[in-house]
Amino acid sequence: MSWFVRKEKGINTPTEMKREVPDGLWYKCPECKKVTPAREHKLNAYTCPYCNYHDKIGSEIYFEILFDEGEFKELNPDMRSADPLGFVDTKAYPDRINATIQKTGLKDAVRTATGKVNGREMVIACMDFGFIGGSMGSVVGEKIARAIDHSIKKKLPFLMISRSGGARMMEAGLSLMQMAKTSAKLALLSEAGVPYISLLTDPTTGGVTASYAMLGDFNISEPGALIGFAGPRVIRETIGKDLPKGFQKAEFVLEHGFLDFIVDRKELKSKITSLLDMIQ
Repeated sequence: MSWFVRKEKGINTPTEMKREVPDGLWYKCPECKKVTPAREHKLNAYTCPYCNYHDKIGSEIYFEILFDEGEFKELNPDMRSADPLGFVDTKAYPDRINATIQKTGLKDAVRTATGKVNGREMVIACMDFGFIGGSMGSVVGEKIARAIDHSIKKKLPFLMISRSGGARMMEAGLSLMQMAKTSAKLALLSEAGVPYISLLTDPTTGGVTASYAMLGDFNISEPGALIGFAGPRVIRETIGKDLPKGFQKAEFVLEHGFLDFIVDRKELKSKITSLLDMIQ
């Protein structure tokens, strides 16, 4: 017989005595479903300590991770998209832009900045998927082009962190023109002998993959990132065949020669500076 017998059933704690667990104290990995204290998750560079799943992050956190003491100077911070085509889908394009700005606090899908990384001055451009799927419009192309110009002028290494669904349909051909513009600027960067490192994160697709994301002197990626032009579903339906296991994942892309190496986010800062030390 058990030494403890509950005499009354149910929980009788008064409502005013109940305590709610504050939001944001815990992180549940979407891959392995294990729970980690949010503070530990942050200290682990927003990766899962159990399965090493790399959580999706944006420019604010990448800048915090990479720039020394989190200090940097943002370049062209106030540029915003216009509406040259008068585009309307479920809502007018300017209304969608304004709503996204209010929701995210961002002006567009890329931020560019300059600062020190392990004591070395460099320029970083980082895309934010939360801004209309990280889509590449005229502002994205122009901010990247100006960041490259700054790299050339100051002879500073350039790091591009891509995370995008591709070109922005609301700007049609104008967004596709950014592929040519950024590629031409990168050619000038190469002629100037300034290193360009391209980091592909999950996902990097469409016109971004077909332009600046794959034009680095070194093309690197985070583990498990989806990298491709068209999505797996579109390819499967087009060719009418099942795709290989892990198709378009970073590991598959590396195996087939389209990446130089895969880097864990926790080692990203040291890997980048080590790489630059070897070539400069």
